Amino acid sequence: MRSGKTERLAADADGIARAAALLLDGRRVAFPTETVYGLGADARNATAVAGIFEAKGRPSFNPLIVHVASLTQAQEIAEIGGDAARLAEAFWPGPLTLVLPRKAGSGIAGIATAGLETVALRVPEMELAQDLLTAFGGPVAAPSANPSGRVSATTADHVIDGLEGRIAAVLDGGPCPVGLESTIVGFVDGKAVLLRPGGVPVEAIEACLGYALTTPATDPDAPTSPGQLLSHYAPNARLRLGAVAAEPGEFMIGFGCVPGDVTLSASGDLTEAAARLFELLRMLDDDHITAAAVAPIPQTGLGLAINDRLRRAAAPRD
Repeated sequence: MRSGKTERLAADADGIARAAALLLDGRRVAFPTETVYGLGADARNATAVAGIFEAKGRPSFNPLIVHVASLTQAQEIAEIGGDAARLAEAFWPGPLTLVLPRKAGSGIAGIATAGLETVALRVPEMELAQDLLTAFGGPVAAPSANPSGRVSATTADHVIDGLEGRIAAVLDGGPCPVGLESTIVGFVDGKAVLLRPGGVPVEAIEACLGYALTTPATDPDAPTSPGQLLSHYAPNARLRLGAVAAEPGEFMIGFGCVPGDVTLSASGDLTEAAARLFELLRMLDDDHITAAAVAPIPQTGLGLAINDRLRRAAAPRD
C-alpha cells in the first residue's frame, strides 16, 4: 500500500495545521512525542485506523494507544477513578499509558481497541504533540511509527526510512527526548498491574500508589494491551544480552564500565541509555553486522524498560 511521497512538515503553525487537516481527512500522519514518534490516525475513523495496521504491517489483534490532549478528553472516552485517577493526576501529561474501561458512546473505533472493552489512553507531554492534538480536536490512535516488529522511530528520518510512501506526512519535531515508549498500566479488581515497563519508572508508580505492582501473565497471541508481543523492536543482527565482552565476530554495545564499539552510556546513566537505545539498535540493521552483544543493564528504574526492549529484540523470530 503506497500513498505517494510522504511529506515532511515543519514544527511550526503551518506544519501543525497541515498535519491536523490530513488527520481530519482520514490520512495517516507521524508525529513526535516525548517517547517515540507515533503513527497517528483519527481514532474515531475505522478506515483511517485500519490504514495504520496496513502501513505498519501490524497484526489487527494488537490494540493501539489512543492519544488525547488532556485528562478531560480522556474522561470522555474511559472510566477513570480510584487508582487510575491518582496515576493520571500524577503522571499526565507524560509517558504513562492507562488501560481503562471504555465508555459506551466514546466514539473510538473498535479496530483501535482490537474489539476489547478497554482502551489504552495517554496524554503526551511534548509541546508539539499537544499542539497537534489540540489543533485536531479529538483522539488520535498512534502506535510507534515503524514497520511492525522493527525498531521504533525516534527521529523523522527513522520514520521516513521505514514508512516512506505508506503515510501522508511526518511532523518533524527533532529527536524524541525520552526515546523509550510509555509505561503501560492496567487494572485488575481496581488494583494497578504492570503491562509494560517504559518511560515512567515502576518505582515512581509504586510510590504514588503505596503498593508494589504485579505483572499478570499474558498471551502474546492474544494481547490485552499494546506492547505485549513477544518478538518486537527487532534488528537484523542476532542479539546476545548480558555480555561483559564481545565474542569473535560480534559488534559490542557497552554500558557503564563495560566498553564497546558504541555505548548506551559510558557513565552508566539509565536516562541517557534509554534515549540512545533505539538509535543504537538501528545500527544493527547494517549489512556488515550479523551478531551483536549488549552489556548488562541494571534491573532498576528505566533499566527495567530497557531490559524489556532488549529481551524482545533478542527473541527468536520466524
